[in-house]
Order: sequence, then C-alpha cells, then structure tokens
Amino acid sequence: MIKTNNLKVSGITPIIAPADLRQVFPMSDTGREFVSRSREKIKEILQRRDRRLMVVVGPCSIHDTEAAVDYAKRLSALSRRVDDQLMLVMRVYFEKPRTTVGWKGLINDPGMDGSHNISKGLGIARGLLCRLTDLEVPVANEMLDPITPEYVADLISWGAIGARTTESQTHRELASGLSFPIGFKNGTDGNLQIAIDAMISSRAPHSFLGINREGRASIIQTTGNPDVHIVLRGGSRKPNYLPEDITHTEESLKKNGLAPTIMVDCSHGNSNKDYRKQPEVLEQIIDQVVAGNQSISGLMIESNLEEGNQKVPADHSQLKYGVSITDACINWDTTEKILLEAHARLQKRK
Repeated sequence: MIKTNNLKVSGITPIIAPADLRQVFPMSDTGREFVSRSREKIKEILQRRDRRLMVVVGPCSIHDTEAAVDYAKRLSALSRRVDDQLMLVMRVYFEKPRTTVGWKGLINDPGMDGSHNISKGLGIARGLLCRLTDLEVPVANEMLDPITPEYVADLISWGAIGARTTESQTHRELASGLSFPIGFKNGTDGNLQIAIDAMISSRAPHSFLGINREGRASIIQTTGNPDVHIVLRGGSRKPNYLPEDITHTEESLKKNGLAPTIMVDCSHGNSNKDYRKQPEVLEQIIDQVVAGNQSISGLMIESNLEEGNQKVPADHSQLKYGVSITDACINWDTTEKILLEAHARLQKRK
C-alpha cells in the first residue's frame, strides 16, 4: 500500500490529558483566590487606575525548579518592601522560541538532552507553578505552544506573546480566549503595527481548533480579551524606550482606538542584547514616569540569581546554580538594588 500521510513523522506519542494533570497537581482554593486577585491588580495597573508600575522580572527561562523557588522567595521578600510603588510579577518562562534550532524550554525538553519528554515537562511546570502560587508570587509566562495553556493557564497572572509570534494568527486567537492580561511585543525589527494589529485581533471573538480538558481536539470559541497591551522590546536597528519613542507609541495606539498603556522590556533590543545595560534602560523609564508620563504601566527585566549565562554541559552536574542557560541576566544583588532605587524615586512623585 502506498502511504501519503505522515511520511516525515518519526513518532506520535500520546500525552497526559490536562484534566488528569490538574488532578496530580491541583490548585488550592487559596491559590485560586490569589491568582484572581493578582490578575485584577494587574488590570487596574494597565488601565491606570492604580498608579503603580508592574515589573515582570525573573530568569530568561526556567531549567532548575529549586533555583526558581529560591528566586521566588527572594522576590516575595523584596515585593513587601516596594509594593506601594511596584507590583512584582515573576517571569516564569517554560517555552523558548528559537530563531533556528536550540533548547525549546523545560516543557519541551526537561532533561536538556534531546529526549523531549513533554509529559514530564508539563508535570514539572505545573508542579512549580503550584509551589510559586502557594508562596503568593504572581506568575508571568510566555504563551508559545497553543496546546500547553490548557495545562497551566489557571495558575498564570499575566502572559506575553513574543516578537516572533505576535504576527501569528494562531497566537492572536489564543490570546483572545485567555483569562488574564496579555502583552504583545513589537516585531524584532521594531515594527509597532504588528503588535497593534495583534491587540485589535485579540480583543475580538474567534473560533479555532484547540483541545479541551480531556485532551480531545475541539472547536474553541472565545469572547475576546479586552486586557491586552503593547510591550516595547526595541528593534534590530534601534531601541524604542526613549521619550520620543514612547510618544510615538502613544499616538499610534490612540490612532488605532487603543488605550495608551505601555510596558517597556529593558532587555533584548532595548539593551542591545547586553544584559548589563538593563539598569540604564530602567533608569530612563523611571525618569519619564517621575517626570509625569501616564502611559508607562510596566517594565520587564531579565534577572537570575547569578549574572550572565552558560552553555549546557554534557555532564549536568557541572551546571552553575542560578545561571541562565538561555539569554544572559543580571544577578539578584543588582536586581534588588535597581528596584529599591526605582521604588525610592517613585515615592517622591506628586
């Protein structure tokens, strides 16, 4: 018999259903209440009814859950010191978009060895999110694979659509049905219209293919997500966080009938991919807020326990604790210092 299907597929392996994984790692009633409160606080900030800044801060990606819990405990303690001016949300990214090839994140390859035990990765990810929620640390996550949200989305307070996927219809449809606020990054070339179009699309209802809690292919019908905003991450040619860039973004959002609420990513194109420049970007943004800017509602910082990054060694016992295996990050001491400084400056606002 001549085959015409799956000619380039080497294997199809069923995975655990979302409903079954939620039984293994259930969310407590107090956890549900905390996530719900966190989402509402973020909405208040994005709508500028709360003048605090939201700060999405944490590792570029998660590969060591114990280091992630260590970071979360430190962030929780810092949050109590700055909460009147800054709402700290931990960056907990399990999926990594790749320009070509590379490690795709903890869910896709938890062993960091090409074994791609996705069922195990989903369990590790959900288990960690339950632990962080019990610590009352709000979680931010990048939405990359359209299937995985059914496994973890109930534990997430804020989500991002990355620069490589903002133009994707699949991700715009996905965002339209998510239960939390979503930030769309501008394109890697700095194009704002891509993110603006994504916001308009995601605010509208959609029908598309997805999975239900039992893991069955289903038609997903959404009502649209009104809690969307833009994330300025710079471009390949220039950053886009200076006052003239912010003004241009405000005008573009208003022209398209969107609220002028803006998050600035201190990393990526805005730091020229040099993690050590993130504090400079943060300082510039705080300057604008202190000077009276009303549209900047949030910041994003790539931060880990230790600075820099590392390649994954063949012997995983040689991995350095608290050091990123994807993009380079500032260390905890620097993170604490710049956020305390930002807090002190924001307290002096009228």
